[in-house]
Amino acid sequence: MKGKLYKRFTVVLFLLPAIVLFVSVLVAPIIMSGYYSFFDLRSISTEGMEFCGVENYKELFTSGSISFWKALGNSMILAALSVFIQLPLSLGLALMLGKGIKGERIFLSIYFLPVLISTVVIGQLWLKIYNPDYGILNSVLANLGFKDVMPAGGWLGNKSSALWCVFIPTLWQYVGYHMLLMYAGVRSVSPELREAAKLDGATDSQVDRYIVIPTIKPIIKVSVIFAVTGSLKSFDLIYVLTNGGPFHATEVPSTLMINMLFLRNRYGMGSTIAILLIVLSFFFAILISIAFKERDIYGKNRSEAADEV
Repeated sequence: MKGKLYKRFTVVLFLLPAIVLFVSVLVAPIIMSGYYSFFDLRSISTEGMEFCGVENYKELFTSGSISFWKALGNSMILAALSVFIQLPLSLGLALMLGKGIKGERIFLSIYFLPVLISTVVIGQLWLKIYNPDYGILNSVLANLGFKDVMPAGGWLGNKSSALWCVFIPTLWQYVGYHMLLMYAGVRSVSPELREAAKLDGATDSQVDRYIVIPTIKPIIKVSVIFAVTGSLKSFDLIYVLTNGGPFHATEVPSTLMINMLFLRNRYGMGSTIAILLIVLSFFFAILISIAFKERDIYGKNRSEAADEV
């Protein structure tokens, strides 16, 4: 009995630093943000703050001066672009490199390199690329014969092009990250399984479609969750490139939250946006997990039906 208690005490003792760090860095700020979201707090000091209940939440969803729905819509657009453009591109690269082409390690390093660069540095780099006076994008387009393609106000200063111009650096930065996750899954597929399928007459594309992709479905699920929640939480690149402009064309909940906290001194409203971001991230993570689980169930039912036939 004493031995069991000693072992449990040892386990708790070793876990205690991690638990304290987790609670102080993650759990405590969430609880405090949830608490402050129910108050009209307009300064760093908590003196004189007034309890307002759910008024911050009502104002956030109904006030036209806050533009929360616009910010959330932009995040959803970025999430859709990430899922339907970035992830298929990452999957294609992973499948290609997973076949063991020549220079595989070099290509992996090149594609993953942007992930290692600071997002602020990437933002400054693409600011130079998009610059209407000396940007390399305009120079390349001019040499190709497209001199008047740039919209009025510049690439980042036009409402119709700004969000796309924000997404392209995001695509460039994180395509290698998702590619590396999927590449690890592709390489884990048994070579004997590939060879058996090819002996039965399957082509490379059929092997990828019917064997490799279903095998790495858990990794694809993780990438989808990261892409969607990352779009909801995106901040630094957008802040550097456009700061949410022009005219809220690239506004996202994170930039709106910073605007409320440090420009309008509405700390209660900023806490409200933070709580909604957390709730939305958990909601979409659970929703995506359920969607992938349902697909697995349906696939199992189809295979069982085929066996019965």
